[in-house]
Amino acid sequence: METHPKLIVNLGHLKENIRSMCERTDALDISVAGVIKGFHAIPEMVAAFDESPCQFIASSRIEQLKSAHDIGCKKPLFLIRIPMLSEIPEVVKYVAYSLQSEKVVLQALEKECEKQGKTHKVLLMADLGDLREGFWNKDELVELAVDIENNFNFVKLAGIGTNLGCYGSIKATPEKMNELIDIAQIIENKIGRTLELISGGATTSTMMVFDKSIPKRINHLRIGEGIILACDYEKLFGTDAAFLHKDVLTLEGEIIEIKDKPSYPVGELSYDAFGNVQTYHDRGIRRRALVAFGRVDVGDVETLMPKTSGVEILGASSDHLILDIEEVKDTLKVGDKLSFGLSYCNMVYATSSKNVKIEVID
Repeated sequence: METHPKLIVNLGHLKENIRSMCERTDALDISVAGVIKGFHAIPEMVAAFDESPCQFIASSRIEQLKSAHDIGCKKPLFLIRIPMLSEIPEVVKYVAYSLQSEKVVLQALEKECEKQGKTHKVLLMADLGDLREGFWNKDELVELAVDIENNFNFVKLAGIGTNLGCYGSIKATPEKMNELIDIAQIIENKIGRTLELISGGATTSTMMVFDKSIPKRINHLRIGEGIILACDYEKLFGTDAAFLHKDVLTLEGEIIEIKDKPSYPVGELSYDAFGNVQTYHDRGIRRRALVAFGRVDVGDVETLMPKTSGVEILGASSDHLILDIEEVKDTLKVGDKLSFGLSYCNMVYATSSKNVKIEVID
């Protein structure tokens, strides 16, 4: 029996997107860590990254990297969230590279590496203004880098990195990349060697790859959403990414009710199921449809992209997506399936929901 909601994964288009992205990064001598966190490490998608030109498999979640290890991934695994002290043993066991910003964590990592008889490579993070992880005081970053180089035996300094656009919405620019390069050069002068990796960020940094404005010393990026969804390039940044498929993931839901109803709620307005007071527009009686999934399945339904022209998203409760279908009311009926493109938020929710079936097609 076919069940819904259903997330359809187009594996062939994912593989083509990875190849297309890596052709552009390879031309600039930039290695790519393919980020699997956004789709919750769906095994077939992880395998596609492992068999691709990407040089690393990356996630912020150690359990996802463990899953990648367990299905036999051959590429080095890369932890892109500063590890908790409590997960250090698993980091050493499963992960080759990690991002770091706390000396106490690095000290614990050194002890665990010695215990397990392994080495582990780290990138120290510089906060260039987005105000998430990393050293704000760059002298402290340089001091710790030198300390690792000279006094750590099992933890190895691979390089430095930064993150932009995820919290503070700071744009990744060549100027920001040059700030990172300047720090790298100070470290290199002090340790007497070239750093392996200067990691210039994530998907938000790839626009500089497309227009070739990224400074030459940036040689590593951590890319997930830009490969998997690719919908934000044009919508948010006005960047042409026509070479990438936008349908790697498609969410399909079933209509469970169609009725003519007022477009403005009747009665005294209060709070919705999530404690918010909504804004409504009175457009008279309109044909509405309910689809059997809601915010617990996809998060912000407002960022879903209906693939049927004339379908408008009005909102959602926990378990119901509410649509205006007035323009196409003669073409839809109860039991019909509607398809939606996903934003990053929708992907994260849908791939982690036990209620959403995953279907992989080639």
